[in-house]
Amino acid sequence: MRVHPNTRFVLPESLNATEPPEARGLSRDQVKLLVAQGSTVTHTRFNRIREHLRPGDLLLVNTSGTLPAAVDGSWITGSGVAPVVVHFSTALDDGTWVVELRNGGAPMFGGTSGDQVELPEGVLTLLAPYQPGSHRLWRAKPPVPEVLSYLQRHGRPISYKYVAKRWPLASYQTVFAREPGSAEMPSAARPFSFELVSHLASQGVLIAPILLHCGVSSPESHEPPLPERYDVPAHTARLVNWVKADGGRVIAVGTTAVRAVESAVAPDGSVTASHGWTDLVLGPDHPARVVDGLITGLHAPEASHLLMLESVVGADTVQRAYKAALDHAYLWHEFGDSSLMLR
Repeated sequence: MRVHPNTRFVLPESLNATEPPEARGLSRDQVKLLVAQGSTVTHTRFNRIREHLRPGDLLLVNTSGTLPAAVDGSWITGSGVAPVVVHFSTALDDGTWVVELRNGGAPMFGGTSGDQVELPEGVLTLLAPYQPGSHRLWRAKPPVPEVLSYLQRHGRPISYKYVAKRWPLASYQTVFAREPGSAEMPSAARPFSFELVSHLASQGVLIAPILLHCGVSSPESHEPPLPERYDVPAHTARLVNWVKADGGRVIAVGTTAVRAVESAVAPDGSVTASHGWTDLVLGPDHPARVVDGLITGLHAPEASHLLMLESVVGADTVQRAYKAALDHAYLWHEFGDSSLMLR
């Protein structure tokens, strides 16, 4: 299944953020910020986001921490041994993992059930394709039972070909990270600094935790998001309901936070404590019910994330924002610039 959002554009290679802003002489919170609401687009810096937030606004922040989820190995096939990078995407309830095999920056599709990959400390075995009709992601038996500690010993952060060199795990963590579990950084929160969070709190902006562990993305094929593990705590649910009842705005920090909170919406529109797996896909046919806006990075052309943005603020606002971002040379991806989109 291929998803085509309404927002279409061509991304020049020059607008790929190839390194963290700190390597460009900026602090985390000095990246560009585009604010889009209705027909208005404003250009500023992220450390001035408080000028666009109000006392009583609620920010939902994802507390998932990024794993060093890429491990080098050797894929044993019938025709020999090939170097491979295993991306550990998602831990499943039975102890197996969803993994992706990559080589030279591209996914490898030639796997078959029973194939083995030699890794440090043991062998990873491919069990079955994770999605019917696709050989990109596999359910696999890991080399050891305790995978999180294994990745700390042998893994590195997942990165894609637009990032020219390797950066330490700290470059892929947000100030809100508490529970390791994301294959890729919940990057919308990366521009927040501890100092900025303090300023927002003193201004009366509320902040509440929510959890969604991100799996691997698919820059090549732009599939809909896969099921992901999430948790909406009871105190966060109560705070969301109180803010909505009081006329405040609920602003999700990232598409991950949108997906998590919208997965916990009851039939009457209230949010309840909820956890488990979500397969929610938001878009024009399934608009967001609770979220009034979101803070997010800039997403690749035709990515399913764009449909989620449109489900919150509408296609016209997203199209206007992305045209302005291209015109003003904003940088894309996890180390790039940011946006605040409001209904």
